Amino acid sequence: MKNVTGMVERYGGRYLARTSQIEELEGERKTPQVLVIVEWPSKDAAEAFYGSAEYKPYLQSRKDGARNEFVLVAGEDINRAAQNAD
Repeated sequence: MKNVTGMVERYGGRYLARTSQIEELEGERKTPQVLVIVEWPSKDAAEAFYGSAEYKPYLQSRKDGARNEFVLVAGEDINRAAQNAD
């Protein structure tokens, strides 16, 4: 984890959550044991990290050792309904 944390930061990522404190309020999927949310400066930065030779051995180890979902989520409100204070 320590090695990957440094890699994430070098690629511009910032951890918003890395926790096992997860409480399901709704849904049918099995609650994950750990949830990690990383904010990236851009999709390109996230993809550069994910595809990097530096991360490759950790990616393979993660895939071999656990069931994972790894997704990119756009930081947007497609309905533009949120009223954020500036």
